[in-house]
Amino acid sequence: MRVRREDDRGALGVLISILLGFGVLLGMGAIVIDVGFLYQERAELQNGADAGALAVAQTCAKAPCLVNKSNYFANQNARDTVSTVDAVCGFDKGGTLPSCPASTGRMTDCPAKPAAGTTYVDVHTSTQTSGGGTLLPPVFARALLGNESYEGSRVIACARAQWGPPKTAKTMAMTISWCEWSQATSGGTSYGPQPPTTPPLSVHRVLKLHTTSSTTTCPSGPAGSDGPGMFGWVDDTNSDCSVFISNNTYSANTGASADKDCKSALQDAFASREPVFFPIYTKVTGTGTGGTYTLAGFAAFVVTGYWLPGANQKDWLTGKNECKGSDKCVAGYFVQALMPNEGTIGGPDLGVRIVQLTG
Repeated sequence: MRVRREDDRGALGVLISILLGFGVLLGMGAIVIDVGFLYQERAELQNGADAGALAVAQTCAKAPCLVNKSNYFANQNARDTVSTVDAVCGFDKGGTLPSCPASTGRMTDCPAKPAAGTTYVDVHTSTQTSGGGTLLPPVFARALLGNESYEGSRVIACARAQWGPPKTAKTMAMTISWCEWSQATSGGTSYGPQPPTTPPLSVHRVLKLHTTSSTTTCPSGPAGSDGPGMFGWVDDTNSDCSVFISNNTYSANTGASADKDCKSALQDAFASREPVFFPIYTKVTGTGTGGTYTLAGFAAFVVTGYWLPGANQKDWLTGKNECKGSDKCVAGYFVQALMPNEGTIGGPDLGVRIVQLTG
């Protein structure tokens, strides 16, 4: 026998009516759609909290903390461009941030407070609708039997960012002694202004990458010169005049002249007048390719001129060449700066800060 297609007409409508009668489709809709909206809201609030925490921490690293930065970034990560920033708290040495309440231990809360003295900021966000409400309204859930009074859910999120001097970082493949850095900054108490502000001549320094007759003395650290066959260049493993230092030592590169990549990096730093970052050493051992530097920390330097074999630029600040004889020099001034590269917090403070999301 042949079954006619017309015999199936209306079967689907009956099935849907039965499912609606038992609330199955509504329940599935509540789960799939309403819960999906909750997850989306949670993701947007978390992204906003993350961005807000990073933005506030970046201002704190430069001082002072600008708490209102969190509102802008939290709102920009919301689909309707609005969200609630319930609290911005933490610890900064300037005393701008209020203390945070104890963690509730919930998945959506920030972790417990870090160790005393740790600089950090927590940003707490929650639902806000374009109409000013604080509940995410349901689509289907209210239609379920016994759920008629359900008005929606308040979704929350929290993010934590910390800032401080790095103990590991990616820097330019050039290094100077702690002695030179200490004398140039009066032991880390005197820095030049951030670009584009023109600095006073009092902060201008000529760093000697290598000198054969250094008479500099310091309370600690080497006397400003490298070991035999070492000229202040760091082993450049990536061939881009950069090095990632992840422990307390790093290898020397030989040769008085900067390689092509480092000449290009110096030229870029000279032209942009933006800080470059390089490691500072407290000890040097070995010779030539076997030379090893012991890390003291990381510093930020604005290049105003340099004089190296095959590469030189007249100092744009002084208009002079202060590098004498056979010395190899880079001139400029130290600044306090935020390092954009990845690294880890926990090193000595030589004027450089990094920011990280930690919760």
